[in-house]
Amino acid sequence: MMKKPETSKDAADKLVKNIRRKARQTYSAEEKIRIVLAGLRGEESISVLCRRKAV
Repeated sequence: MMKKPETSKDAADKLVKNIRRKARQTYSAEEKIRIVLAGLRGEESISVLCRRKAV
């Protein structure tokens, strides 16, 4: 079976996906618990927490 040649758009899409995958921030279980508890305590709004943790 012959492999379909990649177009430049397919190659660009793959490159972008790989960059996004590597750029994702990973949080430990403890950090996730801290974020959720801060939201449940109501000290800050959820939108503020999300903005602060996204950076």
